[in-house]
Amino acid sequence: MRRLTEHDEAEINSILSREDEILPSSGFAVSVMDAVRREAAAPPPIPFPWKRALPGLVVAGLVLAVVLVGGVVAIARLGNAAAPQLSTVSPPAMPPIFSGGIESAAVWAVLALLVTFVSVKVSMRLASGRM
Repeated sequence: MRRLTEHDEAEINSILSREDEILPSSGFAVSVMDAVRREAAAPPPIPFPWKRALPGLVVAGLVLAVVLVGGVVAIARLGNAAAPQLSTVSPPAMPPIFSGGIESAAVWAVLALLVTFVSVKVSMRLASGRM
């Protein structure tokens, strides 16, 4: 790396000491001000309806907790079993809805249809604005 001579320093100082006015290109200031005016005139963003979503989130959390607790209890029961059984019969402590068979499938199908119907009706009511 070479050292600066006095001539180089004088040239750099003269370049840096110039106070030339820096002007933006034509139309730049106008386009920036137009963009600022457009942003100022735009309506504020629509806030998320937390008050309407909160009940669904709470119910979903409770369902998740019940499913997790049920899974842990089922795993604990399987771990405590003395001899593993390979039968399709559910443990006696399980409600009859979990026992399998066509009755259980029908109950689950009706439950799924009912939950779907209720969720569609609630969402249509929320979308129409009638509360």
